[in-house]
Amino acid sequence: MEYKIGKIYNGFILKDEEYIKEVNSNARIFEHEKTGARLLHMENDDDNKVFSIGFKTPPSDSTGVMHILEHSVLCGSRKFPTKEPFVELVKGSLNTFLNAMTYPDKTIYPVASQNEKDFFNLMDVYLDAVFYPNIYNTKEILMQEGWHYDLEDKNEDLTYKGVVYNEMKGAFSSPEGILLRRIQQTLFPDNTYYNESGGDPHDIPNLTYEQFIGTHKKYYHPSNSYIFLYGDGDLDKELAFINDNYLSNFDKIEVDADIKVQEPYSEMKEISYSYSISNEDEESEKTFLALNFVTGRSTEDEVYTDLNILEYLLLETEGAPLKKALIDAQVGKDVFGSFDNGILQPVFSIIVKNSEVDKKEEFKTIVFDTLNDLVKNGIDKKLIEGCINTFEFKLREGDTGSYPKGLIYYMNAMDSWLYGGDPLMHIRYEKAIENVKKALTSNYFEKLIEKYILNNTHSSLLILKPEKGLAEKDELELKEKLKSYKESLSDKELDKIVDETKNLVLRQSTPDSQEVLETIPMLSIDDIGKDVENLKIEEVKYDDIELLHYNVFTSNISYLNFMFYGRCIKEEDIPYFSLIGNLLGKVDTKNYDYKELSNEILINTGDLFFKNQVYSNDKDITKFYPFIESHIKVMNDKVGKSLDLLSEIIENSLFEDSKRIREIIRELISRIEMNLMQSGHQVANSRLSSYFSPVASYLQKISGYDYYEFLKNIEKNYDSEFENIKSKLYEIQKIVFNKNNLTIAITGEEKELELLKENINKVTNVLCNNKLDNYEYKFTKEQKNEGLMTPANVQYVAKGYNYRELGYDYSGSMLVLKTILGYDYLWNNVRVKGGAYGAMSNISREGSLIFVSYRDPNLLNTLNAYDGASSYLEKFDISDREMTKYIIGTISNLESPLMPYYKGIKAVSMYIRNITKEDREKERAEVLNTKVEDIKGYSEIVRKIMSQDYLTVVGNEKDIKENKDIFNNLINVLK
Repeated sequence: MEYKIGKIYNGFILKDEEYIKEVNSNARIFEHEKTGARLLHMENDDDNKVFSIGFKTPPSDSTGVMHILEHSVLCGSRKFPTKEPFVELVKGSLNTFLNAMTYPDKTIYPVASQNEKDFFNLMDVYLDAVFYPNIYNTKEILMQEGWHYDLEDKNEDLTYKGVVYNEMKGAFSSPEGILLRRIQQTLFPDNTYYNESGGDPHDIPNLTYEQFIGTHKKYYHPSNSYIFLYGDGDLDKELAFINDNYLSNFDKIEVDADIKVQEPYSEMKEISYSYSISNEDEESEKTFLALNFVTGRSTEDEVYTDLNILEYLLLETEGAPLKKALIDAQVGKDVFGSFDNGILQPVFSIIVKNSEVDKKEEFKTIVFDTLNDLVKNGIDKKLIEGCINTFEFKLREGDTGSYPKGLIYYMNAMDSWLYGGDPLMHIRYEKAIENVKKALTSNYFEKLIEKYILNNTHSSLLILKPEKGLAEKDELELKEKLKSYKESLSDKELDKIVDETKNLVLRQSTPDSQEVLETIPMLSIDDIGKDVENLKIEEVKYDDIELLHYNVFTSNISYLNFMFYGRCIKEEDIPYFSLIGNLLGKVDTKNYDYKELSNEILINTGDLFFKNQVYSNDKDITKFYPFIESHIKVMNDKVGKSLDLLSEIIENSLFEDSKRIREIIRELISRIEMNLMQSGHQVANSRLSSYFSPVASYLQKISGYDYYEFLKNIEKNYDSEFENIKSKLYEIQKIVFNKNNLTIAITGEEKELELLKENINKVTNVLCNNKLDNYEYKFTKEQKNEGLMTPANVQYVAKGYNYRELGYDYSGSMLVLKTILGYDYLWNNVRVKGGAYGAMSNISREGSLIFVSYRDPNLLNTLNAYDGASSYLEKFDISDREMTKYIIGTISNLESPLMPYYKGIKAVSMYIRNITKEDREKERAEVLNTKVEDIKGYSEIVRKIMSQDYLTVVGNEKDIKENKDIFNNLINVLK
């Protein structure tokens, strides 16, 4: 259909139309005539269709009302009155993305699907949710998702409960999380960015029901909306649906959502905050220092794109000059940057971790002296060229990871659209890239440094320092506050809180009726394809090397993976095998220092990095295959140069620079510590698996807590141990880089395969060719049951075991079990009733069945809930329609659309793990044929697994110590 500017289509006036060559899309900007709603449409051949509606939602306080609304509108609506429409959609949709996100000044509700019927179902539920939520007649939604006084018996202690309340307690447990949240407060005292849109746990209980409802009335209106449509869908049909079913019911209003611009400071402000550490921890070298600068507007390309590249150049690359200066001066042990260009006034931050308060002046001096020197003498042009090349490669490749492409374009559009700018300005990237290339022949970046940092007084120095027992102190103050409040209440008032608590519990415990559940639209089994995607690997023998070719169009990019098998490494040297993977490409070689090497990698590749990878054997749980892999993304015309660089790293890497290796080790320790605090559920899951799984036990030695302990011990005794470390690294380098040890995976078409063959000798010529030993690694199952104590205010609780050890086999129906447990039993018992932010079941082919919670206020209650899962399954009885819903939701997770790079990785993984197309077809058939009786039958497996009593908890030191009897070991992980 041809669209003409100025004409009206289903209530929408077409304001502008433009072909965006960078993303091969025809973009149209509409305005809804009746309401003023804005709509951006991007038409292309992508079948992964995206819809999103967003609202400008600048918070006026830190109660988290915008975040709580994001959760709450998805808890039932006019047409879909189930308690959890979001969960029901997850169960019964073929969605490729389904979520909602709260930002400092906006809230968005994106969905994606490759199935047209499903796509319209998702739009329907989300539009009804945002415009007609049940929050107006169900106060319990705020109580559940936000906060409430919890009291089931007048004789018990009064407490706070709520999903967002506990989520944000977890978010404010991580020092990095606190730091990044407080940066805006130091810079924007007079506008919305001073407030915590997610909610500060101290302020969340100040949110009233009236304020909650009033905020929705004010902001969730079409006149304040930003709607997005993307992909190969039928635009006329989509516009008609949105208009006829929703927008036509509203009239245009004025919504006061303007964001006041913060007036600049006349001088830098210095502000200090504290974060909690254990009473057993040392306070030394635990301070964070951050210099922060407000930099123009996000509607300016110079700011949005160029400062993003500048931050990468100064602070992220291996040769980053500002990072190097700070590390060299030993101001801290880790340095990183942040550039937040997703708000009206973007913020550039320079952050030092593991420092001291008394180093703040030295920190400032080094930053400004280094930047002044760069302005005076110029930035290395090769570094500039490399950084620009890296950004340009990523833009042209269009790698959006697990997110649909359309969603990334919507996010980019909102970074200008929300502030009255052109929604397409950050999607048309050619102009921005050409503009920044001026830096190759001028002092362009040097002028940016002068303008936005050196001569910028709108800045802050943030000091985040450790305080022993702060979390316990806050918890005690909260208990006293609640105790005092309870004592101030009359019996009548207490009875009211008890009644409200019981009403909430009753609502949470009462399942939706079949009639209500059937309001949620769903597909049928007939809407599901029966075939699995063919991830076929073609085995090619060339020059006595096994090549694994995944044949797919890659837009003239070669994706290469040189895989060196790790069984040639002795068991005691496994951590050093991981360490060498962390060092390669980051240390000097015979022909380059590490800064020059970094520049060459940036200039000549899209990426070149080493990582340790382990593949399980899903047919034999005692076997696994460790590798050190070199992944390369490179344009075809630079394949030869990229392999020259790889051979240089493999053959000529030097481990002589004690200072440089110490820096890398300290950074590794820092990043693992961040993960321990921010992703405790993953830590708990992997640690628990290591008690009973050989492959998980190996993983602990190369990336988990065992590796962290190894690195900490190295750092502690570094000077005396360095010669031994160096010797081990050279020994492993000589052993592992062997032609007999090499497999090469390539993703691309035949022309990419031929290019690899033409250049393969650049690498194989520098490899050893002697016969290698292959070692068997000992594994002893051990019920460690550890409590990994951190300063977090929440827990991550994991319990499980290996069902194959108990004599059971894998079936695709277990994936349906996973969906049912995750989005029904665990969701209701751990999240809804328990107040945890999340809970999930992890079930793998190799046998692990593990339950784990996320940002959980409970410990024993959660373990008890896990133990109750078998009884739930025994009584499991649902309609055929509900069973079909679970099956459809499971299928949606099996075949997510992937970029060519990730398809290649998946294909290679399947090949090594010995998972055939026939295995995957069998798995899919088992999913599609799952019956209620199959799910009931799993009650015995779950009961036996829980009765093994294997568990791990990561989290609050006080709560873990109070429950010490359930643990065999208590470990203070950050001591």
